[in-house]
Amino acid sequence: MRLLSISAGKVSPLFGNHHPNYKSVASAIRKKVVSNIENPAPVEITPLGVKGDEQADLSVHGGIEKAIYVYPAEHYIFWNELLTRETKQPVDLQHGAIGENFTIEGLLETEVFVGDKLVIGELEFAVVKLREPCFKFNAAVAYKGASKAMLQSGFSGWYLRVLKTGTLTAGTEMTLIPGPRETSIAQQNQKLLNNRNQKDLWE
Repeated sequence: MRLLSISAGKVSPLFGNHHPNYKSVASAIRKKVVSNIENPAPVEITPLGVKGDEQADLSVHGGIEKAIYVYPAEHYIFWNELLTRETKQPVDLQHGAIGENFTIEGLLETEVFVGDKLVIGELEFAVVKLREPCFKFNAAVAYKGASKAMLQSGFSGWYLRVLKTGTLTAGTEMTLIPGPRETSIAQQNQKLLNNRNQKDLWE
């Protein structure tokens, strides 16, 4: 298990073409890689996450409890194939395109539980919850079914709380330390999917 890349983004207008109001909304979902295997630049990690990273709506992203958004690189094949098929044009998403801060390999939603601890180098993080996709994700990847596809696939990623701050570089090995192991990210995802299906809550 290792950290493949670190990404950050600034708040900017996001044209939410799939939002009911068809208005331009603010978002920092479009992240740029600031450290990767090829260029493992050191990045400062604060209690609020990657230094320089921003969030437009702190009620759903960011803050102490959702400081870092983690996403498994293994899922990129799924998204590239789905979006290429649905948008009728070649899609090759790069790390950070899902809106994540940490792109990782070797650890999936079925293996991660709320309360687990993730140690990356000398830094420590706690697993908080899954990422709940919304219309901004649809707009970012130009496909109105993206949020639904994320939940149906179970490829949601998860949020981390920062327990020990410091500096990280891409390529650093990771260790998962089990917590109570009561609810996995995959189980949270399935529960949210069931609730949305029952209430038909899809943007």
